[in-house]
Amino acid sequence: MQLAKVVGNLVSTHKNEKLRGKKLLFVQPLDEELVPFGNELLAVDGVGAGIGDTVVILNEGGSARMITNATSPYSPIELCIAGIVDSVQTENDYKIIK
Repeated sequence: MQLAKVVGNLVSTHKNEKLRGKKLLFVQPLDEELVPFGNELLAVDGVGAGIGDTVVILNEGGSARMITNATSPYSPIELCIAGIVDSVQTENDYKIIK
């Protein structure tokens, strides 16, 4: 699991049948200081997230399919959004996200 920020939507008129009805979002991974790093990733939304939300992403196919209620174990889902973050507390800091 990792923290990320939702930075965009993907609109697709044609997609795999097993992804019909699933929202696809671009997410930007965040480091421990909530600073963006690395490349943006494409995730299937499992919780109703939107642009600007800080989220928990899960990069494991089987669990991602469970979180997004995929109807088939063969759904092409590797990365999903598993939660929306309200605040982060560490040893040294406390941050309210919204």
